Amino acid sequence: MPASSGKHTKARSLRIGLISDTHGLLRPEALQAMRGSDYIVHAGDIGDPAILEQLAQIAPVTAVRGNNDKGAEYARISETDVLQAGEILIYVIHDLNEIDLDPAAAEFQVVVSGHSHKPSSRERDGVLYINPGSAGPRRFSLPIAAGILHVNGTAIEAELLDLLPTR
Repeated sequence: MPASSGKHTKARSLRIGLISDTHGLLRPEALQAMRGSDYIVHAGDIGDPAILEQLAQIAPVTAVRGNNDKGAEYARISETDVLQAGEILIYVIHDLNEIDLDPAAAEFQVVVSGHSHKPSSRERDGVLYINPGSAGPRRFSLPIAAGILHVNGTAIEAELLDLLPTR
């Protein structure tokens, strides 16, 4: 019997860990949240390049330099980067206020940013804008947070994680 030419193959589901504003502190809760990721995105204010090495032991890391990432050890990290994860393109920038392109026109499905320390997820013009918040030292009364993107083909689901929920 001949093989069917109309085979449907299910796209492999991807898990992308999102972390930002660690400021030199990689909490065990943040590290645990990143486990099982196919890729990890760090949206800047890393604070210690060793954090990227630790994250790279879990999955390939795409990282951008934040406004506090100064010095020779950050010279190899750019201010923006792009990750292709399966069928989607993710644009990464630390401070969303500094974006100098139209993500929809550039055909990005997701923009990941940090800087504000405030977790948020919203869609605009068909683009998902997500800020995983700060996984590092607490700032004001903002949560300690990270995020996960679940990608299946072109379907994207964002999940924000409160790493240290108040009890």
